[in-house]
Amino acid sequence: MRIGIEAQRIFREKKHGMDFVVLELIRELQHIDQENEYFIFVNEGPDNQVIQESSNFKIIEFGGSYPIWEQIKLPRMAKKYQLDILHCTSNTAPVFCPVPLVVTIHDIIYMEVKNVMGKGYTPYQLFGNLYRKAVVSRLVNRARKIITVSNYERQTIHNYFKDLPTENLIAVYNGVSKHFKPVEDEKELERITQKYQLPDNYVLFLGNTDPKKNTANTLVAFAEYCHRYGHDYKLMVGDLDREVIRKHLQEAGLEAELDQIQNTGYIPNAEMPALISKAKVFLYPSLRESFGIPLLEAMACATPVLSGQTSSLPEVAADAALLVDVTKPENITEGLHQLISDSTLSQSLVEKGLQRSKSFSWENTARETLRVYTQLMDAHA
Repeated sequence: MRIGIEAQRIFREKKHGMDFVVLELIRELQHIDQENEYFIFVNEGPDNQVIQESSNFKIIEFGGSYPIWEQIKLPRMAKKYQLDILHCTSNTAPVFCPVPLVVTIHDIIYMEVKNVMGKGYTPYQLFGNLYRKAVVSRLVNRARKIITVSNYERQTIHNYFKDLPTENLIAVYNGVSKHFKPVEDEKELERITQKYQLPDNYVLFLGNTDPKKNTANTLVAFAEYCHRYGHDYKLMVGDLDREVIRKHLQEAGLEAELDQIQNTGYIPNAEMPALISKAKVFLYPSLRESFGIPLLEAMACATPVLSGQTSSLPEVAADAALLVDVTKPENITEGLHQLISDSTLSQSLVEKGLQRSKSFSWENTARETLRVYTQLMDAHA
């Protein structure tokens, strides 16, 4: 087979969730499949050494704004390279594609009317919602196969697109990257501590301004924890604007706790295991997730996790995280207090988390994805 994989954003410097998913998929396919020919389509960017060509993997790099790159240039490349399959990996794909199409739809949050133009989105996020809504509604009955990342999301997509044949919608779990493991190297831990000015005791939260991340409730919950139980811990919050933090605390009457919340800025993926390993608790109290890779990454680093009872999170976490109703800040506050004060509970979740994270591998993701390609070709032979 001649297989094209859309990996538009993996060369950008500041990568996010879906970028790492396709990057790990490509690396594992290179490892397990030496028979089929692969053509990896990537937009221009500075981090162009994250993958390398091999005997049956060719990288094709070309520039363009997101919609032009995807809707015009990518179909031309699919035709030029005479692909048997084009796999688009990040929710959207060319509406008019000259070859059989496989699409990974990570979630359909943007299809929900209340979320398309909802409060809290940046202009960039609003454009993304509108673009995905317009494209995905046209794709679902044109793609030969649709991959999603959990059984929860598979059912959600099926419920929304009722005419979509069940056999065309396949759940393939994400994995955990191999470098996510407990970091014990003292020199590395000290380097990370100095770089990010980490306090001795901290809780880690990597939320952003996307409403699904539940950032406002999480900030308020931690500030309330400090107000009730003291100031032994700080909250490290990643790349979150200081004024956003201040605003949420002001609205809750907790601005006095602002100094207990500290920014790290953007954290490269390679440095994430050390920050997670040093954290007392990893907070992942999202309102809506289709999978939740960071939850498993924290488990793999032997850090106890507090997460939500919503969407895919119980499916992925099972009994290896403390799951609470995260729609109410007081539940996050009390859950955090439990994990910090109850060492027996915390250690139990660490042990369960280490085992749970081993159930998810990128090699398995790649094998399941390759099976989708093969089934598609066999069906149309």
